[in-house]
Amino acid sequence: MTAEATQAEEYAVVIGLETHVQLETDTKIFCGCSTDQADAEPNSNVCPVCLGLPGALPVLNEAAVEAAVKVGKAIEADIPEQTRFHRKNYYYPDLPKNFQITQYDAPICQDGELEIRIDDERRAIGIERAHLEEDPGSLQHVGGSIDSADYTLVNYNRAGTPLMEIVTDPDFRSPNEVRAFLAKLEEVLEYLGVFDSQRDGSLRVDANISLVPGSDVEADGTIPTEALEAANRTEVKNISSHKAAEKALSYEVTRQRNALQRGRAVEQETRHWDESRGITVSMRSKEAEKDYRYFREADLPPLQVSGWKEEIPIPELPDARRERFREAYGLSSEAASKLTSTKQVADFFEAVAEEFDPDTAATWVADELLGELNYRDMAITDVEDRLDEFRRLIELVAEDEITAKNARETVLRTMLDDGDEPDAVVEAEGLGKTDEDAVATAVDEAIDENPDAVEDYYAGEDGAINYLVGQVMQKTGGSADPGDVNRMLREALDD
Repeated sequence: MTAEATQAEEYAVVIGLETHVQLETDTKIFCGCSTDQADAEPNSNVCPVCLGLPGALPVLNEAAVEAAVKVGKAIEADIPEQTRFHRKNYYYPDLPKNFQITQYDAPICQDGELEIRIDDERRAIGIERAHLEEDPGSLQHVGGSIDSADYTLVNYNRAGTPLMEIVTDPDFRSPNEVRAFLAKLEEVLEYLGVFDSQRDGSLRVDANISLVPGSDVEADGTIPTEALEAANRTEVKNISSHKAAEKALSYEVTRQRNALQRGRAVEQETRHWDESRGITVSMRSKEAEKDYRYFREADLPPLQVSGWKEEIPIPELPDARRERFREAYGLSSEAASKLTSTKQVADFFEAVAEEFDPDTAATWVADELLGELNYRDMAITDVEDRLDEFRRLIELVAEDEITAKNARETVLRTMLDDGDEPDAVVEAEGLGKTDEDAVATAVDEAIDENPDAVEDYYAGEDGAINYLVGQVMQKTGGSADPGDVNRMLREALDD
């Protein structure tokens, strides 16, 4: 192909993901060491098993298997009657045994799918397999990034944490589709109760990406297998968030396209995503399957899950809960999506909706509370133990004891900033609603003191009444209801 033809060629983006998810268990996958690394000293949550010391034997964690079965059911995968473990051999400082116990030709979940929404289009992303394995330890590069550090420290606290590696088909055609998939996957995993997104390193992504000449793409958008196999691909590692995945893959698409348009070959290699510089950096030539020299893990017998897997229930998943919220509570699609964004938000809303009508509950949770939490970089988990206080705030408005404006702008914000209870804020700030006689007096005073605004009102100027409402609110310290003030002003002016 000539350089001119190469430059004119259009390319289809092909991406497949290997997503490593830390499963939420109390102990590691093959030993009894704690998986809680939050405040642990380096290399303190370790034992002979997860350090790979001679003679130490692994024992499979039942909770990790149960979590894997839940994931398999959620992605509608086949869960075989029997599965087994292998040793994957490679050499790296954070892998103390110099092999990783994983699953190879008999994964616990096969041939699943996860549906995502891109704009108004729904797409099913194929999931080739999802298998159990152990996490390596973690490396801390001191004085720079991986390729410029002064030295590197190794912490084996993470070694042996149960992982589920979820491998998709090469079904993605753009980086934003990848971001949508990761968001949906994380949402499903949290609903299942097998994943905590707040844990450091709880979700890590390796992405395989290649560009296929547009001339090889069929009219319906299908890319033949031979075209996929012919295109060199790169693996991008060290991606730790949805946003980073989109940025890393966008960079890599541009890098590969530029190389091809200049007549250069794309090297089949593994590249590191350097978040600080926003670029991918070559690490090594990409390993082939044979390089890992898989062989069966002799210290673990085959795993039988037949019968038992049917007894493991899964909860209502996000899509089903959204649909129920629309039908049972009459919510819009937008409100239902906001209120099911996490299981904790959905649970909080339903607890509020037990006491108030759905529209009121949705407005206060989806619009007011979530908006204020987002502004403060807080999550619903930071206030879920204050549910009764939040319901009391809504009750104060519903019983006409304070205005919605004061509840929103003063009481709620003070509750979040200072931790005060709603009644205490109302008393301290003097926010109890002004009685109607006092409001009527303020209305009369505002009319008397602002003849120009009154004249403008009679002349039909829309802003005049709003100005007068503001004057009354000022006189009542903001404790009057703006709607009542508007009504009383119009009655007085039109009388």
